[in-house]
Amino acid sequence: MTIDLTGNGLLAIPRDALTALRAALMRDSGPAAAGYLQEAGYAGGGQLFEAFRQWLASRGAGEPESLSLDGFQREASEFFRLAGWGSLEVGALHDTVATLDSTDWGEATPEPTLEQVGCYFSSGMFADFFGRVADAPLAVMEVECRSAGAARCRFLLGSTEVMQAVYDGMAQGYGYEDAVAASA
Repeated sequence: MTIDLTGNGLLAIPRDALTALRAALMRDSGPAAAGYLQEAGYAGGGQLFEAFRQWLASRGAGEPESLSLDGFQREASEFFRLAGWGSLEVGALHDTVATLDSTDWGEATPEPTLEQVGCYFSSGMFADFFGRVADAPLAVMEVECRSAGAARCRFLLGSTEVMQAVYDGMAQGYGYEDAVAASA
């Protein structure tokens, strides 16, 4: 089973192009690059979600919102893998935030090239994509990244209030797991 890129308004681009774009934005825009990439990812999340919806329908799997958690995780992981993004494991942390984990995420570089997380485009894309499933605005924060030497990319998804509390906790020196636990 494949995804009809053209029919879904999607475009395949080489990973190296996205990596080069991120590097150029970070070099020329500094910290503002993260916001630019998140905004671009968010702008594409809706189109990607509609492609997911159509892909599910072509498989007879039903609507995304009607899938069980296990079914959604399986289908979303397969969809993102087929779209070239990599594998994706959906989970939860302290029953407070959802987690998205990938050991082969497409936006990350296999060799550590960054001092901090760097999958900003994906963070924006996930916020829109998964916000549509939740039928509520979600905030997304990457807390582990292969581009920064981690074994996986890990994204946290939650309400804006919870994610702000996690961010504040991390700014005070707590690890993300402790910050999530404290926000529960």
